[in-house]
Amino acid sequence: FSPQHLDDDTVSGSNWITENNVQKSLSQTTKTTGKPYCGYTQQSLSKREQVEQELLLAAIQWPKPPDGKIAFAQSTDPTHSDFVIVKPRRFFKVGDQLEVLVRMKDFQGKPKQYGGDYLQARIHSPGLKAGAAGRIVDCHNGFYKVFFTLLWPGEVKVSVSLVHPSEAIQVLLRLREERPDRVYFKSSFKSGRYSETTECNVCLPGGLPVCNFTDLYTGEPWFCYKPRKLSCASRISHAKGGYLKGLLTQEESLFFQSDMNIKRPILSSGPDSVIVKPKAFTDPSSMGRAEDPTASPSGYYYEDQWRSRTHWIHNFNKSDDITECLQGKVIHLFGDSTIRQWFEYLTAFVPDLVEFNLGSPKNVGPFMSVDLKHNILLKFRCHGPPIRFSTVLSSELRYIANELNSIVGGRNTVIAITIWSHFSTFPVEVYIRRLRNIRRAVIQLLDRSPKTSIVIRTANVQELGPEVSLFNSDWYSFQLDSVMRKMFSGIAVHFVDAWEMSVAHYLPHNLHPNEIIVKNQIDAFLSYVCPLQT
Repeated sequence: FSPQHLDDDTVSGSNWITENNVQKSLSQTTKTTGKPYCGYTQQSLSKREQVEQELLLAAIQWPKPPDGKIAFAQSTDPTHSDFVIVKPRRFFKVGDQLEVLVRMKDFQGKPKQYGGDYLQARIHSPGLKAGAAGRIVDCHNGFYKVFFTLLWPGEVKVSVSLVHPSEAIQVLLRLREERPDRVYFKSSFKSGRYSETTECNVCLPGGLPVCNFTDLYTGEPWFCYKPRKLSCASRISHAKGGYLKGLLTQEESLFFQSDMNIKRPILSSGPDSVIVKPKAFTDPSSMGRAEDPTASPSGYYYEDQWRSRTHWIHNFNKSDDITECLQGKVIHLFGDSTIRQWFEYLTAFVPDLVEFNLGSPKNVGPFMSVDLKHNILLKFRCHGPPIRFSTVLSSELRYIANELNSIVGGRNTVIAITIWSHFSTFPVEVYIRRLRNIRRAVIQLLDRSPKTSIVIRTANVQELGPEVSLFNSDWYSFQLDSVMRKMFSGIAVHFVDAWEMSVAHYLPHNLHPNEIIVKNQIDAFLSYVCPLQT
C-alpha cells in the first residue's frame, strides 16, 4: 500500500510481502491459500498444537460459491429472498422447536443454487420485551434452515436478516488473508526533545530495518520500523495508525451496500409469527432450563431480563446487592472497550466504588476503582497489541497471559476477559496463538488457585456499513468467537454470552451495546461470582 495516509515523519514500508523475502515473487504469482503469515512462518507448534489449529481452522471453514467471478446481478438479494415458517398453524407449546425455511434468490429473482450467505435470526415478542437467537443451518443449495426453541408463551414473531451475501464473504476471506495490513499501527520514539513516529504491525513488509518487540514470555510477535536516529529502546507509546482505503475493486464494492445487502431483513412469504401456549403444570422459573452449556440458544430475554438456560441468573438491581457480592474481592477486567463498559457500569452504579485517578488517557486506561469501606478493588487493563486504541504508553502495553501469571488467585480473586474485536483484520492463526497463550496462563492459575472465578465475555454483533464491514464485520467476529468457545471448552471458566445477548435484543446492533444489555451482562457475570445458595 502507499504510505500517503501516514504522517510525514512516519517510516513505512512500500509493499506487503511475506516475512521470508524468498517468497516474495512466489506469493505474488501463485497466491497459495492458507499461506503462512509472517511471524507465523516461524511459529513452532507442538504436534498437539498443530493438530488443534488444523481442527479449529477446519471447523470454521466457510462454503465457497462456484469458481469464477459472480456478477452482482447473480448475487444474493434479500428483497427477492423470503422465508416460510414450517407448519405455522400447528399447536405450539413452550419448549417446542420452531423450524423456518429461508429461500435465497438473486437480483433477477432466480433461486440461488449454492450456500455461504451469512444470516442472523431471532424470535421475539415486543410487548413482553422477550427475544432469543436462532440456530442457522446452511443446506448448501440456496436454502437455509433456522431452528428456534420456543421459550415463552404468547405471540412469537420471527425475524431473519442477511448480514452478507456469500459473494461478500469471499471478499472478506480474501482481505483477511491478503491484507492483514489494512489496519496499521504506529509507535512514538523519544529521546530528550527529539521524537520520531514509525509504523508497526504483527508483521511488516521487508526491506527496511525493524525493531523487534516480540514478547519474551509469550512469543507474541510485534514489530515497528526502526526510527532513523533513535534506538528501539526509546519507544514511548503505541497507537492506531489508521485504516487503508481502496481495498475493493469496483465490482466487489457492489456486494457491500447498506440499503441493499448489508444486514437487510428477509421477509416472510406467509405468516411470520406463531402462537405459543404455556406448558401445563410447570413452575415458570424452570421455564426452558437446559443442562447443556452448549445449548442453543444459551438464553433468552423476558421482560428485558436475560435468563440463561444453563445457570441461575440473579438480578442485581440494587447497588447494595453488588457491594455484598463483591465485598473483599479484587476484580480484574482484561480486554477491549467492550469490557471497559463493565468497569464504567459498575463504577457508575455502585456509589461506594470510587474511581482512583491514575492519570491514564481517557478510554484507554489502565483504570482502577476502590471501595475502601467494603474492601473492593476493581481494575481494567487493555489487552496487548494489536489494539486500535488512541495512545497506550509502552509501559502499560501488556499481554493478558503475562498479567495472569502475576496474579496469585483464590476465592477473593475475580477475572473477566474479552478479546476479539481487534483481531478481526488478521488471519485466524494470529488469534489462535493469542488464545493459546491466555489459555495456558488460565490453566496454570486455576491449577495453583482453583477457587479463582474466571469469566470470559464473548464477542457481540455491531452496526455494519460498507466501511466497517471490511475491518470489523460480524462475520469476522463470529468466526473468532467460534474459535474462542472451542478453545476454552472443558476448562473451568464461565461464559457471558454477549453474542446472543446482542442478537436476541430489540435494540439496534452496536459495537458498544446499550446500558440495558450491559446490565444483563453484569447480572450474568456476578451470578457466576456469587451463585445463589440453593
